[in-house]
Amino acid sequence: MADRILVHRLAVFARHGVLPEEERLGQRFYISLDCRLDLSEAGRSDDVAATVSYADLSQIALDIATNRRFALIEALAEAIATTCLATFPRLETIVVRIDKPSAPIPAVLDYAAIEIVRGRPKTERT
Repeated sequence: MADRILVHRLAVFARHGVLPEEERLGQRFYISLDCRLDLSEAGRSDDVAATVSYADLSQIALDIATNRRFALIEALAEAIATTCLATFPRLETIVVRIDKPSAPIPAVLDYAAIEIVRGRPKTERT
């Protein structure tokens, strides 16, 4: 599917990480979502019920990132992807990217990041 809903670099302050200082001090993370689904019905009907609200997608990511704690940003991304797929049957696949600009790495870098791709089998898609 070529249609996409994008949420780009949702900023959150959270306490994810392996190190005790990351839990104690917290840090900023950026969450991006790339959702694949058929948007043709929404485009024809101009009806929000025929799509997935990017506000709802953003709220799920925000809630998970700020109300739960993960040692690994891979686990944070997995929780977001799993919840979005379970909540919105219209989604075929979701790419979740987590950027960690203050990663405790002894090097000069812009950020460390992970990206996962999750989807449902074609037989489950509606």
